[in-house]
Amino acid sequence: MNKLTIASFFLLCFCLLGCQNENTKEEQELTQYSIEEFYNNINYSGGYFSHDESKLLVSSNVTGIYNLYALHTDGSGMDTLSNNTEESWFANSYFPNDDRILFSADKGGNEISHIYVLDEDGNVTDLTPGEKEKASFAGWNKDLKSFKYISNKRDPQFFDVYQMDIENFESELIFENNTGGNPSGISDDQKYVAISKPITTSINELIIVEVETGKQTKISPENPTASYGAQEFSSDSKYLYYTTNEGSEFTYLSKYDLESGESEKVFETDWDVWYSDFSWDDTYRVMGINEDAKTSVEITNTKENKEVEMPKIDGGNINGVGISRSENKMRLSVGSSKSPTNIYVYDFESKKLNKLTESLNPEMNKEDLVEGEVVRYASFDGIEIPSILYKPHQASADNQVPVLVWVHGGPGGQTRLNYSPLIQYLVNHGYAIIGVNNRGSSGYGKTFNRLDDQKHGEDDLMDCVYAKDYLATLDWADTSRVGIIGGSYGGYMVMAALAFQPDAFDVGVNIFGVTNWIRTLRSIPSWWEAQKTALYEELGNPNTEDSVRLYEISPLFHADKITKPVMVLQGSNDPRVLQVESDEMVQNVKDNGVPVEYVLFEDEGHGFRKKENEIEGYGKIKVFLDEYLK
Repeated sequence: MNKLTIASFFLLCFCLLGCQNENTKEEQELTQYSIEEFYNNINYSGGYFSHDESKLLVSSNVTGIYNLYALHTDGSGMDTLSNNTEESWFANSYFPNDDRILFSADKGGNEISHIYVLDEDGNVTDLTPGEKEKASFAGWNKDLKSFKYISNKRDPQFFDVYQMDIENFESELIFENNTGGNPSGISDDQKYVAISKPITTSINELIIVEVETGKQTKISPENPTASYGAQEFSSDSKYLYYTTNEGSEFTYLSKYDLESGESEKVFETDWDVWYSDFSWDDTYRVMGINEDAKTSVEITNTKENKEVEMPKIDGGNINGVGISRSENKMRLSVGSSKSPTNIYVYDFESKKLNKLTESLNPEMNKEDLVEGEVVRYASFDGIEIPSILYKPHQASADNQVPVLVWVHGGPGGQTRLNYSPLIQYLVNHGYAIIGVNNRGSSGYGKTFNRLDDQKHGEDDLMDCVYAKDYLATLDWADTSRVGIIGGSYGGYMVMAALAFQPDAFDVGVNIFGVTNWIRTLRSIPSWWEAQKTALYEELGNPNTEDSVRLYEISPLFHADKITKPVMVLQGSNDPRVLQVESDEMVQNVKDNGVPVEYVLFEDEGHGFRKKENEIEGYGKIKVFLDEYLK
């Protein structure tokens, strides 16, 4: 349920690596690619079956921003459904009985997304046109005559549940949400709504509300100490399936009997059950397991109570699955750390597998890219830090390479074995990367996840610093040239490293990163109201004495300690990290006489949506690193 991304980059000749030793055979054969070549790789997301199951609806950035496309499930090609040039459009669903489409889009990355319909003549209608209304598609009703969606149009701070008929597009309020939490599921008979109410970022209440009476039933205990995540109501509305780590380090799948009030454990393993959902008639249960930084998908035939054998696909990992309404076909999203995601369709009866996309630029050789390797090292207090290591092909004891410590977003995110064009571009050009899953990261048990609570910029930062000790054990890594790079919370860690551990790293690259926690936590967008208390619990409340500590860990107020070159990337429309933060940070570092490069995008928010901006911004990262690190 937690999702997140960062991407790619520029051209420089191999001779600029500055290697003084004779090249190895592997180096001589390695092709280095320009940023434009990396951006001829294509991203695909979604994959929703049409009513006759002849097509899959996807979003793709073929044109430079995300548009809508139809992949033919027989593998015969792709149709272009939209060619918008201003804003990215993201697929939600085909209509149940025709080829109309629901999609979502915001304005310039401001995250105030609306739901739109694209009809078969190419006309577009905004179905949720409120200027400040944030809306998201929540699935089709069983009668296939209307769909559910979540919207904050009644109150900007809270999300209610609505339904909209598809004949007249009239909206009806199903559930007025006055719980202080967020809707996370509604039963098919519309009698029950599941509500998640955050307490901290890793602890929450899970509540079932009877729509007609307003009666609330807590699945979580009073004063919970665990996470609870609603997954899905059963189609007969008898059970709510949910995940929790109550009494366990890792989350497992349980079901709650709405009549008896009893819970029963359904599935447990040694890793987090990340998500679980059912096919249209509950024949198949799909589970995603976060297994040591990669997704393991398991499908159970609930009618036969046996595991479904997944098709074998060479060179990729099945990361996501979508099953057609007839339950005859299955969409597979397949990728790896050195392969962008491709879309396949599998027929349950014939066992036939069709590959529908080819994401990798045909001018690139996959073998020139690098597979990430899971490694672990001890931090300052002996705690083991799981990480992902990328070793450039040209690295050797005779040709040591500079290294970048990569820090993920969050707090509470995870660096995973997913494809990142930015990582692959930098590694292809001779920069090793270690993606640190510092304490506080998800995926390694709830104890590890909570170790950074109220210690941000302290112990988790030292986990990043101690990556250098591990790097020193690698004879091909040049620990006299180590930089730090990260986005969002990772961008904060970059600036924290430069301000609070000024001798640890030689350069820093801050991508959309927080620098002033007091302002960031006070300017939380209205639609995050339910999460605000949880963020305050984990990071501190800026309106109390916690503000003293927040001041101490905010790099903006300690910029005078920064002595190493830094690069900052920022979107003007970012609702999470306001532009003023980066403006002030950049000026303060400049006042030190330290080299700073500031790359500002007027048409982006918290992350990139447009290829041309990624090419410009991320391309400049390599130019910056070549000057100040290599």
